[in-house]
Amino acid sequence: MTRAVVTGGCGFVGSHLTEALISRGDDVTVFDTAPPDRLSMIRDHARHVEGDIRQPESLARAITPGVDVVYHLASVVGVDQYLTRPLDVIDITLTGTRNVLDLALRAGANMVLASTSEVFGKNPQVPWAEDADRVLGPTTTDRWIYSSSKALAEHLTFTFARQHALAATIVRYFNVYGPRQRPAFVISRSVHRALNGIQPVVYDGGTQTRCFTYVDDAVDGTLRAAAEPAAASGVFNVGSTTETTVAEAIALIAELTGFGPRVTPVDTSEQLTASYQDLPRRIPDTAKARSVLGWKSDTSLRTGLAKTIRWAADSPWWLALPDSGAC
Repeated sequence: MTRAVVTGGCGFVGSHLTEALISRGDDVTVFDTAPPDRLSMIRDHARHVEGDIRQPESLARAITPGVDVVYHLASVVGVDQYLTRPLDVIDITLTGTRNVLDLALRAGANMVLASTSEVFGKNPQVPWAEDADRVLGPTTTDRWIYSSSKALAEHLTFTFARQHALAATIVRYFNVYGPRQRPAFVISRSVHRALNGIQPVVYDGGTQTRCFTYVDDAVDGTLRAAAEPAAASGVFNVGSTTETTVAEAIALIAELTGFGPRVTPVDTSEQLTASYQDLPRRIPDTAKARSVLGWKSDTSLRTGLAKTIRWAADSPWWLALPDSGAC
């Protein structure tokens, strides 16, 4: 039996990862700021330690000697958060990651850091391999806070791996969606609005393209990264390679929910001003994950959306959540 700790284990991807670990028989500890109220599997089958990841004394109650692997997913995610809580985004990512690395090293545990496609910024040369250049906007633009803080978290992780021989692996998620995601992202917010009878929002015409990745595929890639010895000290893109425009994704949501084609157009230059900059394309090169991990994203957008919509329609508590979009 593997002893695992999942930071942010009550969050979106973290809760799905925790459930997968429990299902395969691992001894799991979840570290999060809130209890797993609606997550019965986690509540009944995992140890929960509540605390702030910026406080090492709290985290030390979760990452103890004998832990085999730490999955570090605790973070502040979402454009609405970048614009309203920029200091928290930076502090939780950097201070939290440093605390996790210190304690994982002390405990003799391996570590998997959940990073993001955001680290590539607006590099126009897609698809992005893991060693592609980072191209960012100015530091006066809050849009790049998450990207920069996650990149520094990666630097910290690689440094620990080199200087302290810590077995650490990084996975970079590309536009993960699925059940339980906060309604603040293009897929979750559009599903939430459509099922509540409200027109989905389309930013700047919806011509931006993304590679939407169903959460079960992202979890599978994460577990493979932790289990594969050849993945140590490496970084892997974890994402679908099917490029879809945002407008196409929202149209598919409208079809599957029966909402219809009506949308609310938003000009981000007017609504979000210079604090926000969007990316025209975001596409991963996943050859490395296929080669080293034997992983690829198998769930089509139609299939993943159908699963997500079925779950959402049966989850009145989620439908009652406020719309958390940036505008």
